[in-house]
Amino acid sequence: MKKWVISAVIYVLVVVGGFTAYDGYFAKEVANSDSASQKTHETSEHGHESRDSKDSEVKPSLFYKDGLITITLEDQYGKPVDNLLINHEKLLHLILVNEHLDQYYHLHPEKTGKGRFEILLELEEGDYKAFIDIQPEKLSYHVNPLLFSVGKHKRSHDHHPLLVDQTLTKTIDGKTVELSVSSLNAGEPVTLSFKMDETTLEPYLGATGHVVILDKDAKHYLHVHPINTEKPIFETEFHQPGIYKIWAEFKQEGKVRVFPFIIEIK
Repeated sequence: MKKWVISAVIYVLVVVGGFTAYDGYFAKEVANSDSASQKTHETSEHGHESRDSKDSEVKPSLFYKDGLITITLEDQYGKPVDNLLINHEKLLHLILVNEHLDQYYHLHPEKTGKGRFEILLELEEGDYKAFIDIQPEKLSYHVNPLLFSVGKHKRSHDHHPLLVDQTLTKTIDGKTVELSVSSLNAGEPVTLSFKMDETTLEPYLGATGHVVILDKDAKHYLHVHPINTEKPIFETEFHQPGIYKIWAEFKQEGKVRVFPFIIEIK
């Protein structure tokens, strides 16, 4: 009798233990599945918003003192944003222009801490705008200009007007580049084709070249990459009519040169 009771008790314990283990495993698998599904949705959603939404979840700031530029990246709660995706061989691209758009810098500050980057650069006295181009791993982000001043220069609301180029051929250091624009109409796909001596063209940051575009007030920013790894051909779109300045960057014979062009979109 006792053996029967003991066997029954053991049987019940085994059955209950099995169901408990299965239930725990099943619940864990469902939770993992839901978590993965949510993560996929968030990554896809934020990846789309990073270029289309102005409501960024990343708040960058820039501080300049004695030739040192310091950039910090924080989320909406003031915590450092440290998870960035590598974009064309760099974690962060910093574009600087002065108020007249006649000074242009494409820089790559070094990471010095969580959400913190630094680079040395002596700037002339004046007003500047910075564009911090990053790709956060899970947060939405939109590149907006950051204004800062160097020296005791007082901010001026008077800007030298940008004069539209009569010819789209520029020569820098003996190297000539000719720009061809497929359309000058707002709201249409635009192909930017650059004609040059391609025998001396070298890969630059993982591409045949880079193009940065700003409107005349330096409010709207575009960083355009080539459509393939073989030709200096770029595709973009100008959503609003106006005057735009284009900086085309190409590496030839070991040196990166910047070719500026000014066009009008109607």
